[in-house]
Amino acid sequence: MNKVYIETYGCQMNVADTEVIFSILGKEGYQRTEKMEEADVVMANTCSVRDNAEQRIRGRIEVFNQARRGRPGVLVGILGCMAERLKEELLATGKVDIVAGPDAYRNLPAMLSAAASGTPQINVQLSREETYADIEPVRLDKAGVSAFISIMRGCNNVCSYCVVPYTRGAERSRDAHSIVREACDVFRRGYREVTLLGQNVDSYRWNDISFARLLAMVADIDPLLRVRFATSNPYDLTDEVLETMAARENICKHIHLPFQSGSDRILEKMRRRNTREGYLERVAKIRSLMPECGITTDVIAGFCSETEEDHQDTLSLMEEVGFDWAFMFQYSERPGTLAARKYPDDVPPEVKTRRLNEIIELQNRRSLDRYRAMIGRQLKVLVEGPSKRGGQLCGRSSDNKMCVFPDGGQKPGEYVDVLVEDCTSATLITKII
Repeated sequence: MNKVYIETYGCQMNVADTEVIFSILGKEGYQRTEKMEEADVVMANTCSVRDNAEQRIRGRIEVFNQARRGRPGVLVGILGCMAERLKEELLATGKVDIVAGPDAYRNLPAMLSAAASGTPQINVQLSREETYADIEPVRLDKAGVSAFISIMRGCNNVCSYCVVPYTRGAERSRDAHSIVREACDVFRRGYREVTLLGQNVDSYRWNDISFARLLAMVADIDPLLRVRFATSNPYDLTDEVLETMAARENICKHIHLPFQSGSDRILEKMRRRNTREGYLERVAKIRSLMPECGITTDVIAGFCSETEEDHQDTLSLMEEVGFDWAFMFQYSERPGTLAARKYPDDVPPEVKTRRLNEIIELQNRRSLDRYRAMIGRQLKVLVEGPSKRGGQLCGRSSDNKMCVFPDGGQKPGEYVDVLVEDCTSATLITKII
């Protein structure tokens, strides 16, 4: 039986895709291994959102090839977004045997068979129909607590900086009933949380079923099943979705809502459909319906032509909203995007770095403020497993805050009520009550 080792990089969608890949290969007799040195097939499921992500994969290709020098016949594959973007360039290195885009995973068994005979394989054909709805994923969560469920693929927004529409193709939604069946299945198997995934979940629509309706359908499976989702586009986040969240206790009160820039001029250049005012209106609506809802975000420092005034607009929006946490990055030009074709990457690197550091400093302070405000509150936490702190367990609250508490013998998948006693800027220190 051939053994397969896969490293997964990037977003939660890639984790879900890796689970699909293991399922497809498993049906053809391949066995998953977590040890690269014993694998017959070594692959990376990749991300192309930022240049440093691609550079890291290039380094891993070298490591993969070093690992196989003493083991003739080991195959090396690059999957996912980087495979889609670079295509033949990867095969031309002579260090990669298989290049497969996000919609080609059903063909991996045939590609591996052909590559084993000495013929390098490439399939980066994008599809307008593929959703892998009929594939039962091999879950990677060892604790068996939380499961990812992909509800749609691709993106139609074409933000000027983003490579995703080019690497994952056009938006298409998955059969709602297959999503509910998958959620029912993982719940029966003991999982107590599902995360519904899509590049823009708010634009999900299958026949007459909207994302709000889908949320309700999954949440209604059982009150003990927590439901999360990612990622939302502020322009498409409807009142109906927020009202559905507010009405059901088991829909987690957390929204990841990227804003990217606080400047309307930059937002227009990014081809983000929302404005600063529109974003703040969505935040106000969230907090009017769910005052304790956690809000996290993405922000880009140093986008094309960004001025100091634009940067200050970003800082002021962050100050006003008070995000729980943020993913913060310097702008990284991605070949093939509208921004790369149309706008010069003209903000000096040292300016990008300084602005990013100011964004990080502000967010760390606001995160600490948000976490300190939780001291004295009682929370319901889903136990995930042992904490890195010895003798303690960890789990997340509904609003997606990591909590640690003394190990009292609770098992992963159990709910516990805790009292917040202290905090850092990223963790709530609690005790069971």
